[in-house]
Amino acid sequence: MTGGSQRLGRETVLALARAGADLVIHYNRSGEAARELCDELQGMGRTALALGADLDEPTAAAPLFREAWDALGGLDCVVNNASIFPPGRLPELELDELIRNVRINAWAPFVLGREFWRRVRGTGTRGAVVNLLDTRLVGGDPAHAAYHLSKALLAELTTLSALEFSPELRVNAVAPGAVLPPEDRDDAYLEELTRGLPLRRRGYPADVADATLYLLGATFVTGQVIYVDGGRHIREGGGR
Repeated sequence: MTGGSQRLGRETVLALARAGADLVIHYNRSGEAARELCDELQGMGRTALALGADLDEPTAAAPLFREAWDALGGLDCVVNNASIFPPGRLPELELDELIRNVRINAWAPFVLGREFWRRVRGTGTRGAVVNLLDTRLVGGDPAHAAYHLSKALLAELTTLSALEFSPELRVNAVAPGAVLPPEDRDDAYLEELTRGLPLRRRGYPADVADATLYLLGATFVTGQVIYVDGGRHIREGGGR
């Protein structure tokens, strides 16, 4: 699980552990939080290991996968949660900013999935990948242009990977909506976002974790995106 020590990642890690999974938790700068979470998981009777890698480095994802595979003696699934979310609009967008978002938010998840496929190809083993997207793929996110473009690329890579890496891998995605505020905002920010949602309420990290666990276990589902957003994508897509 990339970016698994905090926020949505932490909730999903705990849900996986409660379901009986042993875990490798990737971190970049949150090593202490990742190791503390591993201690918590070990207290639950699970095997858990924290591995550090800077996914801004284009060559970091492949060795991270290999180290995780060797640490657990094989993997059943990969959850790509790590991402960056910098503000910035198209009038000020610079190529290096776009490339950095693509490296972390799209390229690293793709490489991790491809390494998984390369490892299991021809062995008869089956696996699952879940990528974390964003509800704002529908309707756009002008205030975070580079982030939005990178997540749109990841959505396309999810579809193409589901085709290219089958039958060995099922590749799906979860697109969260108003579940957690950005780190510099509070819950009032979420209340503003949820005012016009069809479900008229916010979501919670557990909702995203539940959708992720469903996709990991749904053995006849691939190439799908589950929007965990209270119906926002319906409204933004033209529905009532």
